[in-house]
Amino acid sequence: MTAQEWVYYFLGVSVLSLVVAVFFARQVIGSITGTPDMQRKAAAIKSGAAMFLKRQYRTVAALLGLLVPALAPTIVHAQPEHAGGGGEANLVLPDLSTVNFLGMNGHALLMIGLLFCVGGLLFGLAIYVQLKNLPVHRSMRDISELIYETCKTYLVTQGKFILLLWAFIAVIIALYFGWLAPVPDKPIGVTLPIILLFSLVGIAGSYGVAWFGIRVNTFANSRTAFAGLRGKPYPLFAIPLKAGMSIGMLLISVELLIMLFILLFIPADYAGPCFIGFAIGESLGAAALRIAGGIFTKIADIGSDLMKIVFKIKEDDARNPGVIADCTGDNAGDSVGPSADGFETYGVTGVALITFILLAVKDPTTQVQLLVWIFVMRVAMLISSSGAYFLNGLIAKARYADSDDMDFEAPLTSLVWITSIVSIVLTYIVSFYMIPTLGDGSLWWKLASIISCGTLAGALIPELVKVFTSTKSGHVQEIVTSAREGGASLGILSGIVAGNMSAYWLGLSMVALMGLGYYFSTGASMAVLMLAPAVFAFGLVAFGFLGMGPVTIAVDSYGPVTDNAQSVYELSLIETVPNIEAELKKDFGIDAKFERAKHLLEANDGAGNTFKATAKPVLIGTAVVGATTMTFSIIMALTHGLTTNVDKLSLLHAPFMLGLICGGAVIFWFAGASMQAVTTGAYRAVEFIKANIHLEGAEKASVTDSKKVVEICTKYAQKGMFNIFLAVFFSTLAFAFMEPFLFVGYLFSIAIFGLYQAIFMANAGGAWDNAKKVVEVDLKQKGTPLHDATVIGDTVGDPFKDTSSVAMNPIIKFTTLFGLLAVELAVTLSLNNPMLTHVLAVGFFLVSVFFVRKSFYGMRIDSKESN
Repeated sequence: MTAQEWVYYFLGVSVLSLVVAVFFARQVIGSITGTPDMQRKAAAIKSGAAMFLKRQYRTVAALLGLLVPALAPTIVHAQPEHAGGGGEANLVLPDLSTVNFLGMNGHALLMIGLLFCVGGLLFGLAIYVQLKNLPVHRSMRDISELIYETCKTYLVTQGKFILLLWAFIAVIIALYFGWLAPVPDKPIGVTLPIILLFSLVGIAGSYGVAWFGIRVNTFANSRTAFAGLRGKPYPLFAIPLKAGMSIGMLLISVELLIMLFILLFIPADYAGPCFIGFAIGESLGAAALRIAGGIFTKIADIGSDLMKIVFKIKEDDARNPGVIADCTGDNAGDSVGPSADGFETYGVTGVALITFILLAVKDPTTQVQLLVWIFVMRVAMLISSSGAYFLNGLIAKARYADSDDMDFEAPLTSLVWITSIVSIVLTYIVSFYMIPTLGDGSLWWKLASIISCGTLAGALIPELVKVFTSTKSGHVQEIVTSAREGGASLGILSGIVAGNMSAYWLGLSMVALMGLGYYFSTGASMAVLMLAPAVFAFGLVAFGFLGMGPVTIAVDSYGPVTDNAQSVYELSLIETVPNIEAELKKDFGIDAKFERAKHLLEANDGAGNTFKATAKPVLIGTAVVGATTMTFSIIMALTHGLTTNVDKLSLLHAPFMLGLICGGAVIFWFAGASMQAVTTGAYRAVEFIKANIHLEGAEKASVTDSKKVVEICTKYAQKGMFNIFLAVFFSTLAFAFMEPFLFVGYLFSIAIFGLYQAIFMANAGGAWDNAKKVVEVDLKQKGTPLHDATVIGDTVGDPFKDTSSVAMNPIIKFTTLFGLLAVELAVTLSLNNPMLTHVLAVGFFLVSVFFVRKSFYGMRIDSKESN
């Protein structure tokens, strides 16, 4: 093909991407079912997104029209290269059948792993069925189904939006694997569509587990609320945890199933690129769902919570038009986001280790040994988590099944520690039998010890987080004490103190455990097998962070169920149903204890808040450590296998230093941009609710008013996400094209700045949230000035902990993965036309600055609605 034909080819790919997005944008995944109320409220999200999406089609088309011609010189001037030092084109998998393990070859052993994945899927689905069949009163079931229908329609609009964003990624993947680094000796017409397909598979994986998560959680919230009527605390613990384990087991099983499929069935010479495409896709899906969901949920949460102060109404008052949007947001932000984020985290960490092994380990036999060992360890993760869940369940049931009081945090804490201990023991056992003779014979216990450092971190970090966010912690009590006399001002300052101090302790604990992992990697035993063994050690520490993956997801998912359960109880108006006590006694055998149920639901929500907070640093820590391993791939390409230009990875090389500074700028902008979207959306929601709430003579808010609040949340969530994604996308291209070692510094910088910014924001927000819970549950001072002060602190903490902090994780990994392709495009072009490379860098930077500016000035409260 001629250069001109190649330009037309890639332009066609971009247009096709847009056509796919438009096509799916006109489809509805499943019909809107349920009562007329459900249908009208679900339709609100579609109408809220319709105008926005219509405008963005034009924006996407215009930007793609600029992007492809801008990169066309790469096609015209670049010559395809396959330098043997790095790069995604060199990720060729070895033959797994050449090495035997436990009497069978590696390929056959991993085929058995597929059965364990199916078992994990069945585990998750079996719990799903159990939850669905639990008893629930129709008034509560109707509310949870209304929440689900609204969430479902929200997810459909998000799916359309993600496909719009994928169009940009498709262009870069096509440029890279279609011309710059095509798979050797394979037709591009076969390999490129497969790689693009796996990027869509990655998106579908993140999207699918998110969908499953909201379905499970909306079953569990009404069943938890109903179980509270018996007046016993144990079912209120067991149901949300069961829902979380269902999500966790299915999530890990699906992710592992897809990765094993690539490893076992995709031809070895382009399975590596498929892994990269898969990882980029799941990162894009997770980033979009995390950011947009985080904005949506906090707009709704703030809009609903502030009404408690303005009108002195109770939590989740049915007359408040913001409550349905708040319930939807609990799932869109705290269920959809973590599910997609967890799926992406486990996938990207695995891809980072695969990439390292293929680039840094030269002996094919050693590559096979390490690859098979890692995947068997991932299967062991499913076994240890499910076994620990059942063991902890037996202990908790024996202790609390008949109790009238329980500490909801205690069995969750024991679950984390039991899983950690079981995982560590299993790590040593699997390593001993899988790789007993690797290297000098000592590597089996050294590698197991490195992974165990990460697994220990997965249990230790939640304990440290509880020091700053638990309802019993000194920092949370300090917020309450300071707010008692100093109001919201001193309460907010005390929360900032908690967040800052938590960053110190969590940061140093991660350093200590990473340092211990590094210690085990020193010496000749690993150095003779691979380049940069310390980088591999850090990757294994990240892998160990996730050693109890299903349980980490389960305790994170516990929170949105407990939060929604409170709302479902209040919105159901079950206490006002005629002859409800007699009905409950006849149909369910329950002597209803309404006040007791409300107290238990509130207390359980405090535990949910704490454990939502504990999962956040684990995921962000994994992102940072895993990004370090993934960046190694870029370093290998730039230094031709660590043989040249290594001196440029230093502060003495000015561009590297400048990159370190650039990363911090982007992280702090991102935190501001995401919170600005929340601020403007919440202002519009509060403005509408205050003007339309009817407290006299109304039992509940009208469908029309609730629908309008949902529409406001959807609109500003997608506006904010669109600006943020394009700013990040073009910033990545700009810094990659400026200078490759500047870009490496930039990647390290966003990881480090992002780590501490996320820890600070997550734990400050968690402390403010539980300070409010202490006032409501322990002090029983709702409606007092102290309560008002802590509610204000909570609304400040909402976007801290559930919008900005949690989205750092997918943003860091997406930038790193996408950067793998962007920097090699830049390097190839600079070999032939360095001036053009710099011109494009300036152009991409100006586009990014446009969207950075728009993330504030286009989202200001006083800006025109058309912005």
